[in-house]
Amino acid sequence: MDKTQKPVLIIGGGISGVTTVVEIAEVGKEVILIEKMPYLGGNVVKFNNYFPKLCPPTCGLEINFRRIKQNPKIKYFTSSEVQEISGKKGNFKVKIKTSPQYIKNNCTACGKCAEVCPEERPDNFNYGFTKTKAAYLPHEMAFPFKYQIDDEYCKKESCNKCVEACEYNAIDLSAKEEITELEVSSIVTATGWESYDASKIENLNYSDSKNIITNVEFERFIASNGVNENKLLRLTDNTEPKKVAFVQCAGSRDENHLPYCSAVCCSASLKHALTIQELYPTTEVKIFYIDMRVSGRNEDFLIKVQENKNIELVKGKVGKITEVENNNLILEAEDILSGKKIKYEAEMVVLATGIVPSEIKLNLNTNENQFISDTQIEGIIPVACSKKPMDVSSSVKDATAAAVKAIQ
Repeated sequence: MDKTQKPVLIIGGGISGVTTVVEIAEVGKEVILIEKMPYLGGNVVKFNNYFPKLCPPTCGLEINFRRIKQNPKIKYFTSSEVQEISGKKGNFKVKIKTSPQYIKNNCTACGKCAEVCPEERPDNFNYGFTKTKAAYLPHEMAFPFKYQIDDEYCKKESCNKCVEACEYNAIDLSAKEEITELEVSSIVTATGWESYDASKIENLNYSDSKNIITNVEFERFIASNGVNENKLLRLTDNTEPKKVAFVQCAGSRDENHLPYCSAVCCSASLKHALTIQELYPTTEVKIFYIDMRVSGRNEDFLIKVQENKNIELVKGKVGKITEVENNNLILEAEDILSGKKIKYEAEMVVLATGIVPSEIKLNLNTNENQFISDTQIEGIIPVACSKKPMDVSSSVKDATAAAVKAIQ
């Protein structure tokens, strides 16, 4: 490698960003990773399992975290965002803002700060369905593996209990925001995705019923380290639902919301339905869909679902969901194949909301759906879900291709 060449910058520490980083570093080039969350792993680290092999997040990410930790060519900034980009290919100048690091890198994750912390916060790792202390470990495989302090809920020096409890002098409640300026040769935007805001789909009643959740929330409900620790329980009465309905294209392929298909929702709901059957073999599952769009090895999920007597695929768009007195939910839809309007009473509903690009405050070219366009300044390379919806397998492949482009 040309030793005079500047490092490559990766914006985003999800599965595609992490893959790009290790691929570049392991051919001998320096690389810098920027992640806005206090840990790496992005959305995938929140999953119960992911395609194509239904591995838990620990399966693939733990290996990549170890590769990052052991490689001196890699430098990473968490709790950080890129503020400005200027320059051109081979000589970009980048300004990075890092939030105050109240807990230093010599933290041993002993947990004593959380034990004495009197304040609580909604746990955003579980989408706010659970709580942690204001001093908290993001999750059990967090990388970097250290506690964090939530700036919004911590009382700082007026409390100071965490500082007094820490035996390693690892807490500095006076820490300030830091600005770092970098010079890099090329930039990969692996800024990832977010789930579409289901509260905007008023006819599906997400905001008014606790027993309606989204597909990404379902991952945290069912995960062994999630809301109910490998159990599916209704929030209203803590019971196991006997009838679960999945609503496909919740807001997707709809000019009022998302005009495009998010590519992964059908496969995800098939996966979720099979997970329910593994845990609760007698639970009835209905999947309401417009078109069942699965590809490649994911066809296997469709075949398994079609063969399962407790899972029914209903071709028809759900027009309305109403909650009744027992907190059950009435779904009104048209069964296209029979030509009849139907009503189905479920105890829990899962909305397959689509993928939208994560918001970034940079002057980059985007398309009509706000995904980052391939037509950027030369040397800026969008990857995976920053440019269009992709599943994990496709994102990893695209990240490897981006790594090759970035080092050329």
